[in-house]
This record gives sequence, C-alpha cells and structure tokens, in this order.
Amino acid sequence: MRFHHIVVLTGAGISAESGIKTFRDHNGLWENHRIEDVATPEGFARDPALVHQFYNQRRAQLLDPKLKPNAAHLALARFEQQHKAKGGRFLLISQNVDNLHQRAGSESVIAMHGQLQKIKCPVTGKNQSWLKDLTAADLCHCCKTAQPLRPDIVWFGEMPYQMDECVDALMQADLFISIGTSGQVYPAAGFVQIAAESGAHTVELNMEPTRGDFAEGYYGPAAKIVPAYLSKLS
Repeated sequence: MRFHHIVVLTGAGISAESGIKTFRDHNGLWENHRIEDVATPEGFARDPALVHQFYNQRRAQLLDPKLKPNAAHLALARFEQQHKAKGGRFLLISQNVDNLHQRAGSESVIAMHGQLQKIKCPVTGKNQSWLKDLTAADLCHCCKTAQPLRPDIVWFGEMPYQMDECVDALMQADLFISIGTSGQVYPAAGFVQIAAESGAHTVELNMEPTRGDFAEGYYGPAAKIVPAYLSKLS
C-alpha cells in the first residue's frame, strides 16, 4: 500500500456534475442574492424569511428523483471501502451541504459546512433531520423559551464543524486529495499547506489548476478524473 492515511477534501465542483449549482457566481452573488443577505447570522437576523426561502429551495432540490450521485461520488465511496478493507485510514471532508457523498455510500464523512437536510436550535446547537420547508413558525423543543429554528449551515463568520478532527487527520495523512474546490475559502483553503507541511503528498483534481502548491494535478470533469486517479491507487 503506497499510501496508508488518506484525506480527501471535496468542493462544489464534484456536485456540479450531478446538477447542483455552485452557489457563488462570478459576481460573488448566490442565486442573485448577496452573500451577506443569505449566508451570515446578521442576514438571518435581518430577514429570516428570505434566508428560509433561499435554503428551502436548495433543500427541495435534493428531493428531486433525477438528482443522483455521479461517478466521482461513487468512486470515492468504493475506494473508501477498499482502502479500509486493506487496513488503511480514510477521511472525506466535504465543503458541500448536499447529501450526495452519503447517498453514494461514503461513511467517514465530515460535512464541515453543515447539511441542507438538517436544522438546528440557534441557542443550544442541537440539530435534527429536516426534509420539508422551514419557516419562522418552526420552533425548537430544547429551550425553556422555544427558539425559531435555523438551517444547520455554517455561515460566513462561523466556525466550520469538527475542525480539530480535520486538522488532526491532515497532520497524520500521507496523501491529501483536493477535488473540485476553488481553494479560496478558508479554513479549507489552508488544508493543503497543513498536509504538505506534515509530509503528505498533495494532489489536486479539478477542472483547471487553482494554485501552485500541489505536488501533482489532474484536470477535467470530476466524473472522469476522480475514478481514473483512484483506480491508480487501488
């Protein structure tokens, strides 16, 4: 086994081929909304109805029967099973808030930016699954004074989930693979540096090169290059 401890980071590019739009366009807008309006705690406090509408539309998309994991999602799930069966260690860190990795069969997944199909109490942080629309009338059951629930999404200005676990895995990894991510949003943009400084081989799989600090890179649609690259590791 050439690599024992593998950490994979995925971004919007891997899900785009399944039909999920990348939130941010070239003008910095998310579905024609300013990020400050739909992806910050301040935006939610200012106009919760707008924020609920935005994420309700995203959540509903995941229930579309035509939306399915693509070959890249499936290849990662198969590789994880094979690698673990040989005694290897594997962690998939996703910046995506969809559920396509889980639907493909991936098991060791950290959804560092939360998930569309979960909601949480803004006070206690307790979350739960949620498949329907969320409104300001939906309240938590964990507080003495019931609180309006919010999407379980990590917004700008908030700390991504399980960061300690992510960093620990990166520092132990001997292979780090970045798939379909722009490399511009921190803290995930700093993962390659953490892995490289800890001695890991670093690989970028993307539509085009995003930065110059990967040891190796392969470029093209994720559904093609991810299965091809992973087959070389098997």
